[in-house]
Amino acid sequence: MRDRRQPEKSGREERQAAAEELAIAALGFIAAEPERLGRFLAITGIGPGSIRDAAREPQFLAGVLDHIAGDEPLLLAFAADNEIDPNAVIRARDTIAGRHLERDTP
Repeated sequence: MRDRRQPEKSGREERQAAAEELAIAALGFIAAEPERLGRFLAITGIGPGSIRDAAREPQFLAGVLDHIAGDEPLLLAFAADNEIDPNAVIRARDTIAGRHLERDTP
């Protein structure tokens, strides 16, 4: 009998998936409060009916995280609400945007 397990995701794919999940959580956080959502829609120019379609695009998700990261009180509130380090938002944004952080090596 053949083994039908799915191939394991690479570390990069796992980071990308986790970053996208965080961006979707950030979008939910923004959408949960009408004032936050109104500000986000005004800044991005996206209509309320277009958000679901836009959320399927990685660059839109990077923009959601960029929006959160660009507003320190919003960033801190989102991080506290999700019990994460605020820097995780920056790392997720960079991952989605295709920026790879290089570690310092001796």
